[in-house]
Amino acid sequence: MATAAPAYAVNWYPAPGKLNLFLHVLGRREDGYHLLQTVFRLIERADRVGIATRADGEIRHAGGDARIRAEDDLCLRAARLLKDHARDPRLGADIALEKVLPIGGGLGGGSSDAATVLLVLNRLWDLRLSRAELQLLAVRLGADVPLFIFGESALGEGIGERLKRLPLAPAWYLVLVPQVSVSTKEIFSDAALTRDTKPLKIPPFFAGQGRNDLEAVVTARYPEVAAHLAWLRQNCPVARMTGSGACVFAEFAQEDEARALQSRLPDTMQGFVTRSLERHPLHDWTD
Repeated sequence: MATAAPAYAVNWYPAPGKLNLFLHVLGRREDGYHLLQTVFRLIERADRVGIATRADGEIRHAGGDARIRAEDDLCLRAARLLKDHARDPRLGADIALEKVLPIGGGLGGGSSDAATVLLVLNRLWDLRLSRAELQLLAVRLGADVPLFIFGESALGEGIGERLKRLPLAPAWYLVLVPQVSVSTKEIFSDAALTRDTKPLKIPPFFAGQGRNDLEAVVTARYPEVAAHLAWLRQNCPVARMTGSGACVFAEFAQEDEARALQSRLPDTMQGFVTRSLERHPLHDWTD
């Protein structure tokens, strides 16, 4: 459920979501991080981040979703990280958040919110960091954050931070939103997770290629996710889960196809239709 926009003197900026068109777990590093291969696809559905600069050095929470604890707020962490990198004690900001993307849904909402903060404050604070420099900072906030700085659909490798542009045909998606929040850490630490998938040779990439290695673990732990995925696959056999869940999706060439299936959703299920994004709306805010 979207949260109401706080009534603060901030300007609002988009933080689009993403889908993992497939997600393979190739292994695990000695530090506990997993080696992945995935295709990231940006989508139009987006949170909104409100930002206003300050000259007193304070980074302040100016409103947002009460479900996000201050210590877990990636937007504030992103602003503080960028300020520390700039080494200018005068830099400050008020930051608000309007959530549209579900928390714990596998759509990258928190990571995207943080990336938007980095992109916007880099410009508003006139830091002039390059895209590559911002990506290096972004990975310290989470493996998905560099994607949203990169700002295009991409092949992701390493822990997801090694990105290569991957042109994809425009598409529409029906995304179902089970009413559960899935812990990424919990899923990746599950002993049942297989960690030995062989990497695909990409490009080329075509719809339906690969799978999501996390699906079996998530659907075993969360019957709601299993039920939504089963319903979607009755109509679209190549439907799959994104990220570590909970959201599941199916791809369509045309909007009317996606909306036709959405109209058949059972009353017990929720979802939305969105289209792909070729580029992040703030892509050109850095070089």
